[in-house]
Amino acid sequence: MKIILANPRGFCAGVNMAIDSLERALDLFGAPLYVYHEIVHNKHVVERFKGRGVVFVESISEVPEGSPVLYSAHGVSPQIRTEARSRALKAIDATCPLVTKVHLEAVKYAKLGYTIVLIGHEGHDEVIGTMGEAPERMILVESVEDVDRLDVNPEKIAYLTQTTLSVDDANVIIAALRRKFPQIANPPKDDICYATQNRQDAVRKLAERADLVLVLGSQNSSNSRRLAELALDLGRKAHLIDGAAEIRDEWFDGVDTVLITAGASAPEDVVQECIALLQDRFGATMTEEVVREEDVTFPLPKTLRELLPASALKVVGR
Repeated sequence: MKIILANPRGFCAGVNMAIDSLERALDLFGAPLYVYHEIVHNKHVVERFKGRGVVFVESISEVPEGSPVLYSAHGVSPQIRTEARSRALKAIDATCPLVTKVHLEAVKYAKLGYTIVLIGHEGHDEVIGTMGEAPERMILVESVEDVDRLDVNPEKIAYLTQTTLSVDDANVIIAALRRKFPQIANPPKDDICYATQNRQDAVRKLAERADLVLVLGSQNSSNSRRLAELALDLGRKAHLIDGAAEIRDEWFDGVDTVLITAGASAPEDVVQECIALLQDRFGATMTEEVVREEDVTFPLPKTLRELLPASALKVVGR
């Protein structure tokens, strides 16, 4: 059996920044340290931090007054920020800058009086935070059928997208919006993040050489789910798994080549554990294929940088 290991895969710059922020905050404040929502959507990352005294909460009211709290990479709404200030919480904002970009676009279009169509998945943490920027002016759409049902002023309408969508799926909905609203406005740059696009491009290029695709990532990770769905759309068998413990021998009957990739919130050690299992169990050999180089880095949040000694500061991007 052959393994093709996709590159790029795994942690993106936003996830690196968020995880590094939580590590530094733990060093500063100690445990318990509170995080609003999962820091990233990955079971292994969340469980490891829980073991170190991090408390993940779904409501700001769960954080004791005056305590430090870290916002997850997915971003939060203005309402959450206001509630945190009212409780005198020491907020550290680890929102991915690419998500912040979408928030700023929402604010801009809302101030100009546009109806904003947000393409995304209902209930996702990022979508909740983005819609909170302009709830009275924003409509969520998840499908072409949702677009068909829209009844808004065609002269002042704009669209934004969740950053972790399937590029192909988003383009189908965008095309439907443009057909129905030819004058629809959009940001100068795509909202779907570079890492999401790169990981999808790698699967699109490499899956044709594989019989089976394994995607490392958690079920609540939007970008990981999109990778598995893309592989299925390309006619390949595919499984989204959290780690080696979920691998089943019967998946590999008649399989000569396996493509392994990982969503943007999946740690590299779980990828390596899966490779080691396949090498041990099936005598697999491995080749890593680089589809695109990534060198994006994001700085730690300003509020955290101001608390850290100069000697502890570095650019995030390990």
